[in-house]
Amino acid sequence: MSVKHGLLALLVEGPRYGYELKSGFEARTGDTWPLNVGQVYTTLARLERDGLVAKDGEDAEGHVLYRATPTGLREVQDWWDQAVEREAPARDELAIKLALAVGLPDVDPRDVVQRQRTATVRALQRHTRRRNALPAGDTAAALVLDALVFAAEAEVRWLDHCEARLVRSRNGAPR
Repeated sequence: MSVKHGLLALLVEGPRYGYELKSGFEARTGDTWPLNVGQVYTTLARLERDGLVAKDGEDAEGHVLYRATPTGLREVQDWWDQAVEREAPARDELAIKLALAVGLPDVDPRDVVQRQRTATVRALQRHTRRRNALPAGDTAAALVLDALVFAAEAEVRWLDHCEARLVRSRNGAPR
């Protein structure tokens, strides 16, 4: 997840201070990825150092406002214009865990699959409830929650596949 680009995208709408950016990011993503306000200000400092944002005075309450610079606006436009690369995916802890569990004498990978399936189904139910509770018209949060629902559904399907492969492997069937 690119916090940098998320904050820049919000600044396209106009100057904001750190906590406004934190709140706006969380609202747009359905409170799925909470940001630490310290992370927001650290990111703003880097963006300012790199010439992508600049301080834009203060509001009536003394909050320092930030705005996207022309370079920052080009950077966020480039982000919109580029697809998210999937060739080198992030390390998947669950896939690594299962791969390492296979063949270890004291670990039953089918137990690992069962525990994960239970946890993933619970997450799927939470994401579905949150999505269904959204106010009508909250398209941004609905899109994020849809992605989480679809990812959880895919993980359950993959876990089913893993379990079947493990059973075949133990019975000597071809993989």
